[in-house]
Amino acid sequence: MSQENVELIRRAIEAWNRADIDGWLDQATPDFVWIPAGPAAVERSVYRGRDEVREAMAGGWETWEEFRFEESEIRGLGESVVWLGRVHARGRASQVELDQEFAIHAVVRDGRLARTEAFLSRAEALEAAGLRE
Repeated sequence: MSQENVELIRRAIEAWNRADIDGWLDQATPDFVWIPAGPAAVERSVYRGRDEVREAMAGGWETWEEFRFEESEIRGLGESVVWLGRVHARGRASQVELDQEFAIHAVVRDGRLARTEAFLSRAEALEAAGLRE
């Protein structure tokens, strides 16, 4: 199950990097909970359900011309996954660039993402998953 969950989060990240909202949400449960961090938290700190997430992502892609993730490490932990890497972003209007450490703790249910929580440091994500460096 762990490897399947690793591939699930990778498919979701690939969809995000293509700005493919439907592709990202195809990996999620109907009651999916998304807790963004930093530049992804445009309007709120928690989004519940596919409709809220879709709306938030659409708003995010209006704000950011580029917003892509680069993986450095991924850990399958049974029913959850910790994705570690960086985010590279550029503001659409401002052209301000961001290159930031980024991490995600994802909980999987029935082969779909049930909850993802983003962090601006790997230590925070590992702690959320009950791990340490």
